[in-house]
Amino acid sequence: MKNLQLFFLFTFLLIFSRDLFSQQLVYTPINPSFGGSPLNGSWMLGEAQAQNGFTAGGTSGLPSQNDQLSNFSSSLQSQILSQLSRNLVSSLFGENGLQAGHYEIGNFIIDISPGSDGVNIVINDLSNGGETTITVPYF
Repeated sequence: MKNLQLFFLFTFLLIFSRDLFSQQLVYTPINPSFGGSPLNGSWMLGEAQAQNGFTAGGTSGLPSQNDQLSNFSSSLQSQILSQLSRNLVSSLFGENGLQAGHYEIGNFIIDISPGSDGVNIVINDLSNGGETTITVPYF
């Protein structure tokens, strides 16, 4: 009988002791539309715009002919510049040396001239007016 009383007492304490150690969970919304902080609004809008893959104007999702032509033109220009840079490096370190010259490729004007410190390469970007100067020293 005493064991049965201890069992019920232990069970009673076990059942009601969970209220002593528990706490109330409170959900706080993040979105200001649902009662969250209004300071989160601009952050949430920025995140949504960064993830938005659609543009206003409603294109059908197919690339237009103009986009394909501009992609082809840009790819061709990139390949020409790459080939020119490979030829430039091979001629710099080859036996014949580098020939000075003036090259116009797309929106770029490239001037190559010998200088006192080495070969000077000036690249002018006509689209934004930028200019880059590279000096390759003599060896």
